[in-house]
Amino acid sequence: MKSTIKIFMLIGILMTFFTCSEDYELGRKLDPSELDFSVVQDYSIDPGGNTVILINNTPETVPVWDYGTGKSNRAIDTVRFAFAGDYTIKFSAVTAGGVVDAEPITITVDEDNFNYINHPIWNMLSGGQGNSKKWYLDLNAEGVSKYFAGPMYFYGTDNGWLEGGDEGCYGDDCWSWAPDWASNTWIMDAADYGYMEFNLQGGPFVTVDHLTLPDLGVQNGTYNLDLNNYKLSMSNAQMIHNVGYDTCSSNWGNLTIFSITEDAMQLGVIREAIGSCSSEGPAMIVYNFISQEYSDNWVPEETGPEEPTLPGGWEDIISEITTTAIEWKLSESNPLDWATLSGTMMNGWQSPEDYPDWLGTPDPAVYGDFSMTLDSADNSVVFVSPDGTTTEGTYSINSSGIYSFSVPVPTFTLINWASFAPDANNELRILQIGTDENGNVSDMWLGAVDDVDNPSQYTAFHLEPNAGSGGGEGGNEETEVAFDNSKLLFGNIEDANDNYRIEIYNDFGDTVNDPGLNTSDLVFSNGIEITFTLDGITLNEGAAGSYQAALSYADADWSFQYWGDGTGAGAATVTGNGTYTVTLNPGADVEGAVVFVIDLLGMVPDIADLETVTANIDSIVIY
Repeated sequence: MKSTIKIFMLIGILMTFFTCSEDYELGRKLDPSELDFSVVQDYSIDPGGNTVILINNTPETVPVWDYGTGKSNRAIDTVRFAFAGDYTIKFSAVTAGGVVDAEPITITVDEDNFNYINHPIWNMLSGGQGNSKKWYLDLNAEGVSKYFAGPMYFYGTDNGWLEGGDEGCYGDDCWSWAPDWASNTWIMDAADYGYMEFNLQGGPFVTVDHLTLPDLGVQNGTYNLDLNNYKLSMSNAQMIHNVGYDTCSSNWGNLTIFSITEDAMQLGVIREAIGSCSSEGPAMIVYNFISQEYSDNWVPEETGPEEPTLPGGWEDIISEITTTAIEWKLSESNPLDWATLSGTMMNGWQSPEDYPDWLGTPDPAVYGDFSMTLDSADNSVVFVSPDGTTTEGTYSINSSGIYSFSVPVPTFTLINWASFAPDANNELRILQIGTDENGNVSDMWLGAVDDVDNPSQYTAFHLEPNAGSGGGEGGNEETEVAFDNSKLLFGNIEDANDNYRIEIYNDFGDTVNDPGLNTSDLVFSNGIEITFTLDGITLNEGAAGSYQAALSYADADWSFQYWGDGTGAGAATVTGNGTYTVTLNPGADVEGAVVFVIDLLGMVPDIADLETVTANIDSIVIY
């Protein structure tokens, strides 16, 4: 039976012939007697004849060599046999008229030369000379992957040996995706897939038991390693694989070694656009294997599910900010991400520009009217949907930070096809809590688990407390503090840095002599909100175009201090002329001020003319 490689090379030659010929007739098929090739044992290298040189001298043909432990289509190739014995060399020539087979040639290797298999990869694969070693796909019938995240990874067609090149990249088509099986069970069914056993007992022999592919059954063949190119070839045997991809490769014995250790091995094969993969592009599908010894001695970790790590005293932090019915809003910068069970964000998007095209860009105009108001005084909740619908109910929160609601949590489109929604139990779980330098909450991520029975991945929603959203029992009334804008100072007040400063009041600045407000009016505990307007800004070409407005505040006796860096929940992003708001939730009593300024971080060098820029305080509201 002719090998697959013969068939595909013949097809290629025939296609070339048909393309170039006007008659669409095959060329002349050579007679076997016209084949000119030689098989030479070089005894000067190995007295036992272990080194064999294969040479094809037949013009206008493609050679196909089958030397027992491997195959080749090189015009000149060198084969080294480690084991003594008789070997049959088969030669075929692919011609314009078809494939012509020569009479096989049998050679005798008189001595062993184990130097040819004395390499760590040979030893790790087979256990070394005289031994054998079994390998299993890293997924069992219970759906457990013991070493890798899953049994199959995906790479570009130019990826390969992971310890070489540019992190395993050897061309232009380089990428990778390492899915965990628990979240991607569509990859393949949980099953016992059989084993591959490689040995070096009298030769490089391999046995493959395909338990999920009964048509293949048990295969006995040979194998060879090309250590220079990290290739593993098997003759008369195929790599263990799943039925879903069985028709996706024309040669399951032509493999790329991605990694190998004593315990684990990754073997890749090109996914071709054939069979069940006819609608998919070429890629390298990599199967992950573990050794029998590793599998037999594997002990599952008994740590239990990894849960989010919340800051110490998080219950008090949440209770503190919800005492006066805090209103939570979705972040305008990064309202959505995905997270692991541990609470780690999987993408880490920070701004609208970070979001990929396949998801879309956050648009507060779509979701900005949503709010969730929690009041810990009576555990009440009020949801306001983006369309204005109001839903009132109660909530509870357990020791793991899981919110349960008595009324349905609103579900609505958040970004493109991604929605804000609770999980199947109408619950949202705290994945992260952010706090400022004073220990006050600045934001939190709530997650809806995709599968409540298998909580490995969450859709995560980023919420921030809306400043001055008091209204529960004991809350302060909002009060607007009078301000005289004729006494506002602004500009590059501190020449030593690049920040554009709006100085409302500063004991160490010029406003101390002629302030625009009565600092004794600044008495608050829940929050302060400052709205300001900028005008006359022209940015230089190539300017960043986006700057964080950071509020800094210290009260009269310095008992409360907040030195903003533009990353807190109350910061604002300034993009030029316009009206902006910065907020601060102190979580403590604030009386008076010695420092009360807003810095537009790093903006000064990007402004074309500082003299034309003006700032105005529209309102200062305290709660």
